[in-house]
Amino acid sequence: MSHFIEQWGPFWGTMATLGQILAFVVVLLISLAFLLLMDRKVWAAVQMRKGPNVVGAFGLLQSFADFLKFVFKEVVIPAGVDRSLYLIAPLITLILAFVTWVVVPVAPGWVIADLNVGLLYLFAMSSLGVYGIIIGGWASNSKYPFLGALRSAAQMVSYEVSIGFIIVTVLLFAGSMNLTTIVEAQGGWFWNWNFLALHTLANGWPMFIVMIPMTVMFFISALAETNRPPFDLPEAESELVAGYQVEYSSTPYLLFMIGEYLNIVLMCAMITILFFGGWNSPIPDAMIGLADWPVWASSLWNFGWFAGKVVFFFFMFAMVKALVPRYRYDQLMRLGWKIFLPTSLGAVALVGAYIVYGLG
Repeated sequence: MSHFIEQWGPFWGTMATLGQILAFVVVLLISLAFLLLMDRKVWAAVQMRKGPNVVGAFGLLQSFADFLKFVFKEVVIPAGVDRSLYLIAPLITLILAFVTWVVVPVAPGWVIADLNVGLLYLFAMSSLGVYGIIIGGWASNSKYPFLGALRSAAQMVSYEVSIGFIIVTVLLFAGSMNLTTIVEAQGGWFWNWNFLALHTLANGWPMFIVMIPMTVMFFISALAETNRPPFDLPEAESELVAGYQVEYSSTPYLLFMIGEYLNIVLMCAMITILFFGGWNSPIPDAMIGLADWPVWASSLWNFGWFAGKVVFFFFMFAMVKALVPRYRYDQLMRLGWKIFLPTSLGAVALVGAYIVYGLG
């Protein structure tokens, strides 16, 4: 924002910033519509079904039809709910899901706010998302959504701890909380990406033994953090019907769903940025002469790699949803507290030892 203000003045600089934010939101929402269709298509393909195939060519407009259906349906508010909190809860979920994207760089210079504490900001905003779920479950004035909200809160808090320690291992490698700096530190060949970290072999430290398990653990923790199968215990159909959102319908329900899928795509973006080089291609930019390309072409090249990686990890999320059976709640908690937490703590110690002793 300061860049636009310095270049065009306070008024037009602010307008340019708002335009940038609006364009980012529109592109994100349209991408979300097609990713949701992809999720349904993958699930259908695994079950040997066609999936959505009527609205538009090959069903490409199905998500937009569903959006219009939700928007035009009547908002039914059950008797006995806390009306104000009942309606505020999905807004909290949606707003917090959007504001986390502020610090996500999708290409060099393509970021709304390039904060030096970007990771800390992102972790703080995503952690606040639990409030929308808790408020929605409590304000519904029903035991089923309240139990679902409690389950979801416990699950999110449990796996946020592991995610935090896993992120620390990446911070130690990059030496910065700035997401752009983390991506730039993984430039060059693909073995410089953090999930392999093969550049540490030059110092005699095979850190890929640590970082590959950390990548897998981050992926699994992201599934639990976003309530995706096989960790969708807060909304297990056979127990809680639809979890914390069982009393919601129409537009408020849609807001919850958009917030949930925004968080899923955010986790795919974080896996891409933290472990798989962000917008970097598997080969060095110098080998394809990227510095000689026009700025718009090089930016689109980098954005293409970032988007492709995000779509791949979303596909992996969809495949897990289709293939892996649901966990029991005690298994979920045991995995988080007895396996992931000690393992991630040990990884932080090993990476810290490499930074202190291995770089000399």
